[in-house]
Formats: sequence, C-alpha cells, structure tokens
Amino acid sequence: MKRVGFIGLGIMGKPMAKNLLKKEYQLTVYNRSRPPIVELERLGARAANSSREVAESSDIVITMLPDSPDVEQVVLGSNGVSSGIKTDSILIDMSTISPITTKKIAGHLTSLGVDMLDAPVSGGEKGAIEATLSIMVGGKTEVFEECLEIFQALGKNIVHVGDVGMGQVAKACNQIVVALTLEAVGEALVLGYKAGVDPELIIKALSGGAARCWALEVRAPNVLDRNFKPGFKVRLHHKDLGIALATGKEFGVPLPITSLVHEMFGALRVAGRGDLDHSSIITLLEDLAKTEVRKKAPT
Repeated sequence: MKRVGFIGLGIMGKPMAKNLLKKEYQLTVYNRSRPPIVELERLGARAANSSREVAESSDIVITMLPDSPDVEQVVLGSNGVSSGIKTDSILIDMSTISPITTKKIAGHLTSLGVDMLDAPVSGGEKGAIEATLSIMVGGKTEVFEECLEIFQALGKNIVHVGDVGMGQVAKACNQIVVALTLEAVGEALVLGYKAGVDPELIIKALSGGAARCWALEVRAPNVLDRNFKPGFKVRLHHKDLGIALATGKEFGVPLPITSLVHEMFGALRVAGRGDLDHSSIITLLEDLAKTEVRKKAPT
C-alpha cells in the first residue's frame, strides 16, 4: 500500500485523514496548528514538522487547504511540497481553489516529474466524517485510476470530469447550486414563517415535492434550532463564489444571480458572521424582514 501524506487538518481535512487511517494507510500528517496533529498521531499517523517532510515521506500527498494562496504556498513555497517530493509521486489537491492556480501548480510539478489531480469535494463536515463525500477529479485518467482506492476511502460519488483543472470548474458549478439553493430556502422559510406557517411543516411539505433538496433537508432543521455551527463557513463559500465568477469571466459566461448571492455572503462577512455556517445566509433575509425563523413553541 502506498504511503500517503495529508496536509491541512481543518473541519474537512481532519475527518478525511481519520478515514484514511481506518483503511490502514501509512499516513504522515502536517497542519499549521499542533492539536490536530497530536490527535491524528494518537490514532496512528506519523507527525511531520513541515510540508516538505510530508512530501519526503510519501508516495501520494493530499492537500486540503482554505484558498488558492494557501495551496500555492504549501506546494511551491519555501520548505513546501515541491522541495521534497520525489519523481513519479502524485499530488492530490482536494481544496477548492482557482482552476488557474491549479494549472500553474500542475505545470510546475510536471517539470519535476510529478503528476497532479485536482479533486475538490462536496458534502460538508458530515460527508467528511461519514466518508460519503462527492469528489470531482481532474487529471490524467491513469493517475485517477491509480488513486481511486484513496478516493473510495473518502467518498461515495467519485467522478473523473476531465483534465487537470476541470475538477475545480466542476466544484465551482457545485458551489453555485448550493449557494443559490441555500438563499432560496432562506427566502421560503422567512416568507412562510412571517406569514404564520409552522416552519417545520414548511420543511416537511417542501421536502416531498419538486423543491426537495439538500439545503432543505440537511441545513434547514439546524436553522430552526438557530444552530449555525459551521459545517462550511460563510467566508469560504464567499471565496468559492468569487472563484466561480472569475471562471465565468474567463469563459465568457454571465452569472448574474451568483453575483448577487456572492454579495450577500460578503455582507454577512461585513456583519461579523463570516465564520458561521453558510446556511446563516437566512439571517440576512431575516434582518430585512424584521423576523427570526424558529421552531413553533409547544402548546
């Protein structure tokens, strides 16, 4: 079994790394903060002191980081992956970043004799914990097939979507749908609640018809409990929609509603809600409607 390195042990990365350990991969881990490393080390992972050390100890390196500059620094920066990775190794970037940055990194790694897959994921913290993530993979077919067992340890819906960079394009499409659906569910709940309908019944009614969706079934119940603990943070979804808009500009595709929801997430960040779950977009709508959607009090 190939030696795997994992860099980035945040909300998503830590449970993903744990799932690789459950499949008995020889795992080396690194993170900017120490506590997640200690936790993984107790479960059997080997702790590294730098991204370079991870690369030196691994045949396949996985990165799961917040944004394009983070991935670029970890891979191409001083003491980074590229300074320690061996010829014929593979980098799998599972972050959500710009396709342009992905192609830049892939080009540099190619010059070192290293293949790259971009494999962003969808499914949030729950999907990461339960190993049910949807994984969108860009890169060479033969490299994808070589890494398929690793992806199967992390997710269920695994789709090879094309050349390197195309995984990030597919993820941008995913983030558009998720963001716009969350906003639509927020509007529906605020309207129904202020008009006097029990919000739990709104969710039940809508979930049985054409409006059925992940945002309604998974996120809406948390909204009624006023639970905005992040499964995916507002500030990260704001970043992702920025990537989608930049990609649309590159390919000449207007994204008018995406632009509007991007601004709404931006407003949440300005309001100090950037670290809340992305379902908290409803709070902006509640502010406008002067109401707060909650479960109906028991009679």
